[in-house]
Amino acid sequence: MENLILIIHVIVSITVIGLVLIQHGKGADAGAAFGGGNSGSVFGVQGSSNFLTRATSISVTLFFCTSIALAFIASSKHKTSAAATIATENSKLNNNTEDKTDANSVSQDIPN
Repeated sequence: MENLILIIHVIVSITVIGLVLIQHGKGADAGAAFGGGNSGSVFGVQGSSNFLTRATSISVTLFFCTSIALAFIASSKHKTSAAATIATENSKLNNNTEDKTDANSVSQDIPN
């Protein structure tokens, strides 16, 4: 299941990148002076804009859904939190390394 969602996630991300690069920005009129004036003839003047905008919004929605699904799967794999694991490891270390000094020994921390 995770692999399927991951494959869909990668395909959708590449699709989003491609659709964003195909679209014309707000300054596309300046690009028309350099030979890009007839680029909207396949879908009509406004047809490509509406189609590409709708396809991009659908792709981005799928991208967000797969991102959330992957995050949910990753969080459900590891039920124990890192803080709880570190706390139990520290308590085990503290129990094993108790202060084992003699009662007659002088501490090194006392200045002379």
